[in-house]
Amino acid sequence: MTSIPHATPGEPGPLRALGLDQLRRRTSMKWRTYSEDVLPLWVAEMDVSLAGPVVRAVTDALALGDTGYPAGTAYAEALAAFAAQRWNWDGIAVERTAIVPDVMLGVVEMIRLVTGPGDPVVVNPPVYPPFFQFVAHMDRRVVEAPLGAGLRIDPAALEEAFRQAAAATGRAAFLLCSPHNPTGTVHTADELAAVAALAERYGVRVVADEIHAPLVAPGVPFVPYLSVPGAERGLSLMSASKGWNLAGLKAALALAGPKAATDLDRLPEEVGHGPSHVGVIAHTAALREATGWLDALLAGLETNRSLLAGLLAEHLPAIRLHPAEATYLAWLDCRALGLGDDPAQVFLDRGRVALSSGLPFGSGGAGHVRLNLATSPDILTEGIRRMAAALR
Repeated sequence: MTSIPHATPGEPGPLRALGLDQLRRRTSMKWRTYSEDVLPLWVAEMDVSLAGPVVRAVTDALALGDTGYPAGTAYAEALAAFAAQRWNWDGIAVERTAIVPDVMLGVVEMIRLVTGPGDPVVVNPPVYPPFFQFVAHMDRRVVEAPLGAGLRIDPAALEEAFRQAAAATGRAAFLLCSPHNPTGTVHTADELAAVAALAERYGVRVVADEIHAPLVAPGVPFVPYLSVPGAERGLSLMSASKGWNLAGLKAALALAGPKAATDLDRLPEEVGHGPSHVGVIAHTAALREATGWLDALLAGLETNRSLLAGLLAEHLPAIRLHPAEATYLAWLDCRALGLGDDPAQVFLDRGRVALSSGLPFGSGGAGHVRLNLATSPDILTEGIRRMAAALR
């Protein structure tokens, strides 16, 4: 993909533009959950300056008073163009898309379309905690197919989970996290085709959460689930939210494969009233005009991944870092430190650094923490320093 460079010589990248004093003025969850003596490296918010095209699009909308209800297909068209350029995928048909409030609420609506109360929903732990929470609140039943070697999808475990799900009464779904949160694993075309084949064999409907798709490391191909053979009955959720730090500007898109269009047609009309119109404007601008900013961000994240590996090797060599191919999250195995099932609590209490506990991620999460490295190198370095100090 050809994109306009965001940074000019001497201009900082998005991760270096804001200092700690500026960040502490923020009032979002990341910066208000803990007291000011805690360094927050937990929830999935980035410490970035926003892309100029996004800021201009939002301020222009506010100046016009363009703050009504969302309408039109501009967001879907922008995503289709981005997918064609970025992933070499021209499979997004605007007529098979729908605007939804955000990815997780979109996931809820997709699962409601293809399952009923009490039906099984398969997940791959360790995985994003709301997968468990939202499924339970929908009165569906979670079936675990834990990740296997290398923290990748285990075909045998997945087939066994599908077999159990198919044996139950009702309908079954598989909630796929792609790229995977918290491990940063990017599923290959072969792996996703195997998922699709198993889903067809056992009559399981696949709903893919692909919110981290723009955040794949340079040189690593992202494969949209709906692009693989056999995924025609799949459903996907995508958004510019994670890639451009727009979680507070609510908007996402539901995508249907060719054989799932009739399912998406049954989406209640009121769901489309939930997204923010200003959010849709922001996300559309990000996809259309801020790919250079995204490239600068990805370069900064790659630098931080290398920095984190070096810092851990120097200060906390007992921690095992799982190499991530995507997201701005790092999955750290702390079991060798002897801090028990919840080392995040120890790092918070003794080091005053906030990390995400591995426990809510399900099987395989005990003894682990998730670290958000979408911050400046200075803040990341201070975070590791505090973690090391917590062990003294």
